[in-house]
Amino acid sequence: MLGTRCVWVPVASVAPVTTSTSAGSRAASKRPARPAYRCGECGWTTAKWVGRCGECQEWGTVTEEAAASAGPRTAAVAPTRSPARPIGEIDVETARATPTGVAEFDRVLGGGIVPGAVVLLAGEPGVGKSTLLLKVASNVAAGVSDKAASPEDAPRPAPKPRTVLYVTGEESAGQVRLRAERVGALAPGLLLAAETDLATVLGHIEATDPDLLVVDSVQTIASAQVDGAPGGVSQVREVAAALIAAAKERDLPVILVGHVTKDGSVAGPRTLEHLVDVVCQFEGDRHSRLRLVRAIKNRYGPTDEVGCFDLSETGIVGLADPSGLFLSHSGAGVPGTCITVTLEGRRPLALEIQSLVVPSSLANPRRTTSGIDSSRLAMILAVMHRHAGVRLVDQDVYVSTIGGARVSEPAADLSIALATFSAREDQVMPPGTIAIGEVGLAGDIRPVAGLDRRLAEAARLGFTRAVVPHGSSPKPPAGMTVLPAQHLGEAVELARGGHLPPQQERSRFDVGQP
Repeated sequence: MLGTRCVWVPVASVAPVTTSTSAGSRAASKRPARPAYRCGECGWTTAKWVGRCGECQEWGTVTEEAAASAGPRTAAVAPTRSPARPIGEIDVETARATPTGVAEFDRVLGGGIVPGAVVLLAGEPGVGKSTLLLKVASNVAAGVSDKAASPEDAPRPAPKPRTVLYVTGEESAGQVRLRAERVGALAPGLLLAAETDLATVLGHIEATDPDLLVVDSVQTIASAQVDGAPGGVSQVREVAAALIAAAKERDLPVILVGHVTKDGSVAGPRTLEHLVDVVCQFEGDRHSRLRLVRAIKNRYGPTDEVGCFDLSETGIVGLADPSGLFLSHSGAGVPGTCITVTLEGRRPLALEIQSLVVPSSLANPRRTTSGIDSSRLAMILAVMHRHAGVRLVDQDVYVSTIGGARVSEPAADLSIALATFSAREDQVMPPGTIAIGEVGLAGDIRPVAGLDRRLAEAARLGFTRAVVPHGSSPKPPAGMTVLPAQHLGEAVELARGGHLPPQQERSRFDVGQP
């Protein structure tokens, strides 16, 4: 055809056509793995570096970490070491708890430590973790029991001498030897090793075959197969996993010492608390000799038990009856004091609340507390002003506990209010009086849990009068008079020795006026 032009294109110049799927897969296979960033405190991960962790809000804890490969993972079928059996044929005698020789520690653990169990004991530096575990290791190795056991506890069999391996990564062997000599924790069966390498620790376990392993602390042990400094998230996870595997394989009880962060939580990845069987918190004030051990996780026992210890220069001793540490004058003859009974776990403890009220020269009067939540005190003072007529807007109020105890439960609200009223009016509470109850915003006194146990403990200590919430209907112990109060005004009137007419209903009281 005339006027038509044909253009020939060489075949070699045509680019091959490929699908987007195949090109994307090849590009993804050649793309290098992106680095990940992980928080050294809580294990939170992010794709880019940030100065502050988005989970625990800590500064300067996010560091770069090599990203793991995303390839498929398969596991070969491994032969079983023992066949599955009916649950009724499982021998439970080998899983019984063995006493550690320290009665207060056994109380928290639920009777002792179970073979193959891993216990994590966390606490602030210098609170006494190493001293307690050195005492536990010595008692287990020597086969002795604590003489401070409570007479209410059931008789327990005497432990047998065993082999204990104590691995220290924070101190030298000589330093631990000096402390053991000072606190009287020398035993022939107590083996000491100062190591910080995980492989060496596992070698010590293989060579000694101990009956108990104590690692002080898990943040100081590191594995050469894992990148990162000791105490990092990867190191702590690897060390804990290796020790837990050795414990389960050998039925070896293991006690790990852990550090805590500034807010009091266990340092390291959160998975550490999920991996172990028992998590115990070691609490105590540096200026007080009282130490408390409470279980916040326990797969083999209750989590509402608390162990009390007395820490001194000669060692640590269990306190079967620590109520005397929190009482000074028993509330007799001193204005501004009131006794209450708190529950630490299932253990009732008598506690003295002291209050001081003085005229203030400031526009905003001071509200200072020690051992008591300041916001809780502010609420109680507002209720006293509104529903009891106690004027405190121009007064400085100082409220404290005795013996370094800390009060967190609402059952101490009534004793705080009565102690403050006693200090404001300069009146002495009647001898032998205690107060138990929660104060509501409407001025009502609300019931609390465990009232029978609280009253029984108060009667054992010699108290004869108890102001309790109305409607609790507790069974009064022998020799004790129970005074129920429905509102704060009634409680104030009863606490200072007054008497209320029967079936009297009050919605508001003006006890601050004559």
